[in-house]
Amino acid sequence: MWRTCGALSAPALTLARSRGARACGGDGGVSYTQGQSPEPRTREYFYYVDHQGQLFLDDSKMKNFITCFKDLQFLVTFFSRLKPNRSGRYEAAFPFLSLCGRERNFLRCEDRPVVFTHLLATGRGPSRLSYCGGGEALAVPFEPARLLPLAANGRLYHPAPERAGGVGLVRSALAFELSACFEYGPGAPALPSHVHWEGRRLALTMELAPLLLATPRS
Repeated sequence: MWRTCGALSAPALTLARSRGARACGGDGGVSYTQGQSPEPRTREYFYYVDHQGQLFLDDSKMKNFITCFKDLQFLVTFFSRLKPNRSGRYEAAFPFLSLCGRERNFLRCEDRPVVFTHLLATGRGPSRLSYCGGGEALAVPFEPARLLPLAANGRLYHPAPERAGGVGLVRSALAFELSACFEYGPGAPALPSHVHWEGRRLALTMELAPLLLATPRS
């Protein structure tokens, strides 16, 4: 029997993972079939994550909140195992891969594979940033001084797990909230120089910039 990742039952996954060959939207126009088996007892699936951190089957015609994956255990399993795709298969079109036994889950993304969606104030210590619908199970410590506003696209980035590229996108709604904490230098330059957080004035390190350019993106 085929193994299934996460908490979704086999019938639910079969229904969700519709089969059908298509040319994906990634570079190179590579084609695939959801659930294809290039080797005995191996299956391959293809996913897409948008700039809101919502996960979809890559070939879904409608991508919105109704059609995205919402099962917590599935999302935690998928994203906790995410890493750059060095499998020799679909590397250009799907730069990231999540393995579950002999199941290969290829991922491409609108921007970054990790998208921070919520700031969690635990009340027991430093705040944490949660990503991709995983709540506390998918979260990293919030490091305000390491926030990276990027002038090229107007988006905000934050450190992410190293295995997933080391840099994550901050969802636009959350980025807007955090922007109220930024301080701009004389003459109102394009980028802020400091962030005010919990009574402290912190200089933005901008250290993520080289890493952002060096890590794979679709």
